[in-house]
Amino acid sequence: MATLRPFCAVRPPVEKVVEVQCVPYDVINSEEAAQMAEGNPISLLHVTRPEIDLPAGIDLYRDEVYAKAAENLQRLEAEVPLATDETPHLYLYRQIMGTHSQTGIVGCCAVDEYDDDTIRKHERTRKDKEDDRARHVTQLRMQAEPIFLAYRGKDSINARVEELCKTEPLYDFTAADGIRHTVWSVAETDELCAEFKDVPRLYVADGHHRAASASRARTQLKAENPNHTGEESYNFVLAVLFPSEQLQILPYNRIVKDLNGHSEDDFLAAVRKIAEVTTSPYPTPQDKASFSMYLHGRWYGIYLDTLTIDSSDPIGSLDVSLLQNRILNPLLGIEDPRTDKRIDFVGGIRGTAELERLVNEGKAAVAFSMFPTSLDELMAVADANEVMPPKSTWFEPKLRSGMFMHRI
Repeated sequence: MATLRPFCAVRPPVEKVVEVQCVPYDVINSEEAAQMAEGNPISLLHVTRPEIDLPAGIDLYRDEVYAKAAENLQRLEAEVPLATDETPHLYLYRQIMGTHSQTGIVGCCAVDEYDDDTIRKHERTRKDKEDDRARHVTQLRMQAEPIFLAYRGKDSINARVEELCKTEPLYDFTAADGIRHTVWSVAETDELCAEFKDVPRLYVADGHHRAASASRARTQLKAENPNHTGEESYNFVLAVLFPSEQLQILPYNRIVKDLNGHSEDDFLAAVRKIAEVTTSPYPTPQDKASFSMYLHGRWYGIYLDTLTIDSSDPIGSLDVSLLQNRILNPLLGIEDPRTDKRIDFVGGIRGTAELERLVNEGKAAVAFSMFPTSLDELMAVADANEVMPPKSTWFEPKLRSGMFMHRI
């Protein structure tokens, strides 16, 4: 069973929410964060990316960076001002991107359930990133950004959420990228919390490092608290929980900088030996076990024989695995896509025109447009306690930060 717990959110007033809210810390670099926050002293980026207020090029893990984050948070609390709910609430959070709509429930989940795999993972985490966010949490005593969780939807939860979304929203705005964000406050929380007692598992869709850092922070704070009871706020992690059927995964495309010594004709001939290759009118593949390849100014369709794919293997049957195991490794010499500098990854939100540009400008020799991984595939991997290959999923829309925070 999954725990959903209301919390006393730290949040901005309605008239300041657009200025405070921002993109997640890990989808932009320092330079992009500085550009986004320029002229806006109350953007939460000053807290999640505090290096933007320090000398350029500073080591992101220096003491000064975390001290600046804490200083900036105190300033935002005083100047915005950020307020803390007097009583625990849940929130509903709807995002609309074009014709796509998804509505999640904002609350806190149990760190114990992350540790015991009730909350399932599908990615590896890096220790340096865990160290960073764990220190950010413990120094600020705040979970500033939620993790993005999925669950197999229940009709009763969906019906209750839809009923609550008919009320007057707390926040409702369209961000600069055209995505609409609407938030409702839920004071009567017992019914929704009870519903999640029948949800057997939750799945980390996005935010693996934030989830891992919550566990790390809990371990530290528990050790520092001789009167630990298990009910302290550090035992819970801020999250937005979405029914899986509402979520949208875009492809995570690949580019390779050279052809590993092959000429373009030789490489194309080698691909033809392992798959059907056509001159495809589609720069995006239309089904699983197929790829669109951009080479020498034109698109090709690559179609694998599905009879050669073991559908019972949750990892090996993924399209990203098939491309890696049949083309990238044997033909292009990409043995480990996590570390090889010859491969790069392009989120599907950038479109296939970006793949064409990179190849046409000589920044890559070949590009592969992928069919998106499905939520069912992600959950099958997590249920098998396996780890997906790197850069397998790109969720859109991304959660915005700054509308609700969790003080610990």
